[in-house]
Amino acid sequence: MADSRKYITGEELKNHNKPGDLWISIQGKVYDVSDWIKEHPGGDFPLLNLAGQDVTDAFVAYHPATAWQYLDKFFNGFYLKDYSASEVSKDYRRLVSEFTKLGLFEKKGHVCFYTMCSIAMLFAVSVYGILCSESVLVHLMSGGLMGFLWIQSGWIGHDSGHYQVMSTRGLNRFAQVLTGNCLAGISIAWWKWNHNAHHIAVNSLEYDPDLQHMPFFVVSSKFFNSLTSYFYDRKMTFDSFTRFLVSNQHWTFYPVMCLARINLFAQSFILLLSKKNVPYRVQELLGVVAFWIWYPLLVSCLPNWGERIMFVLASFTVTGIQHVQFCLNHFSSDIYVAPPKGNDWFEKQTGGSLDISCPSWMDWFHGGLQFQIEHHLFPRLPRCQLRKVSPFVKDLCKKHGLPYNCASFYMANALTISTLRTAALQARDLTKPVPKNLVWEAVNTHG
Repeated sequence: MADSRKYITGEELKNHNKPGDLWISIQGKVYDVSDWIKEHPGGDFPLLNLAGQDVTDAFVAYHPATAWQYLDKFFNGFYLKDYSASEVSKDYRRLVSEFTKLGLFEKKGHVCFYTMCSIAMLFAVSVYGILCSESVLVHLMSGGLMGFLWIQSGWIGHDSGHYQVMSTRGLNRFAQVLTGNCLAGISIAWWKWNHNAHHIAVNSLEYDPDLQHMPFFVVSSKFFNSLTSYFYDRKMTFDSFTRFLVSNQHWTFYPVMCLARINLFAQSFILLLSKKNVPYRVQELLGVVAFWIWYPLLVSCLPNWGERIMFVLASFTVTGIQHVQFCLNHFSSDIYVAPPKGNDWFEKQTGGSLDISCPSWMDWFHGGLQFQIEHHLFPRLPRCQLRKVSPFVKDLCKKHGLPYNCASFYMANALTISTLRTAALQARDLTKPVPKNLVWEAVNTHG
């Protein structure tokens, strides 16, 4: 019998890659998700980035088996004539299938419970230290404990944004708003909007927001060409002021990380007060406002402004450890200038990520990010399962001749600083013909 199916080619599929006309392919079947983009739980950016392509691997990575049953309502009757899957993709999909059969995506352990208990303990001790002690040292330590609380709340927010850490969706949402918005002042809606874009376009200089830190940092001299950020929808201009900051970024990296939380506060408000479609906007705003009530009130309980500033700096500095951790996993890895593709998922996720080697008893410190490659390949996989699947990922990388980048925490820091230093020295070379004042000369002569 003749094949009655209607076919289009990959080139024809590429033409449907814009808002209002957005098609994707999954295992060779073509779906029209033009209207679904407004309702997509992962936001519009992942769909826009991969529009007009086969997105099977990304779909498999981000969606449970139950999601397949909902695809038919988007099927537009076309099949991809030249659909094919690489051997790497086939092996990757087999791994996902095997992990699903083993129930690894459902076995979450008790990580969330223990983390929530530690958060409650840290909060209670920090508040007790402020209200029930007159010691300056105790007040300083209380600020540090508040920073550790924010770190642990960040891990809960991260995990709950990728998979359901609680028994129901309602409790999962409660955990997100409590640990993110209320306790840390960070909008979980902003985090999901930002983080999903990062996962889809990992280490694309134009599409990954986690590499777009101008004017403070650049990880490549390619930024000197004033690239466009398609996430923030603006041009990242590499001007003389940016050159000055970048020229010294290997010295300023850790100090800036100590205050990086300020940017997260600002980004949260920018999104929540924007005209973008933000799910649960009122709930998000109330959660953030709750933080800006209790935290300043707690700080005001300290006896003088010196101790108040000390407490805030201590809490910001300690939580800066987490901001450093976010950078270690990607700053020194492979980067590229192009939109993300749907047919090299495994290669881009492994090449653009760096694992941190550590003993199992230190897993609490890294919050799962020490298995960054595994997390990027299987973002729905609970934190407690990442160490178990690591050997399978290593074997698959070895089989296909792909890099599996792993370094100690110390070496990861060294690699990051080396990357920043290389770009800094290249920025200095660009400024040699430009007349400089004495301050510029003094800063750039050494280091």
